[in-house]
Amino acid sequence: MAAASSATSVHDFTVKDASGKDVDLSTYKGKVLLIVNVASQCGLTNSNYTELAQLYEKYKDQGFEILAFPCNQFGGQEPGTNEEIVQFACTRFKAEYPIFDKVDVNGNNATPLYKFLKSSKGGLFGDSIKWNFSKFLVDKEGRVVDRYAPTTSPLSIEKDIKKLLGSS
Repeated sequence: MAAASSATSVHDFTVKDASGKDVDLSTYKGKVLLIVNVASQCGLTNSNYTELAQLYEKYKDQGFEILAFPCNQFGGQEPGTNEEIVQFACTRFKAEYPIFDKVDVNGNNATPLYKFLKSSKGGLFGDSIKWNFSKFLVDKEGRVVDRYAPTTSPLSIEKDIKKLLGSS
């Protein structure tokens, strides 16, 4: 696994899926990615999960992928096991996109992928992730193109996704 400092793209990382298996993110080369830290018990959960499912349904066949990383660092709003989180997202919100292993996105134990994302696109208040449902848009080459606040509606990002897919 690449260290955040030596990585040049999201494709340099290996992460764990919800069942603990390694996933080499280079398998997503050529796809536009929206990487999101998710939580089941947040005030933003319903709107984000609903709109993420809509975006995925609309663009998955055009080379768009959503990578969801559960995180319990914000108000303890993702306390469940990976199995419970996947069950929640897939049953309640019909999430068909991959839900990965629960991670830390801030602090010393932040997963290297998130260290890379944050160093690529700092937020309004520095690098740290502020809350659940922060979003990073990644181009087909694995470069971080943009970062969106937790309160940014996924559907409002649609025009940026279309531009990267070349379907505007």
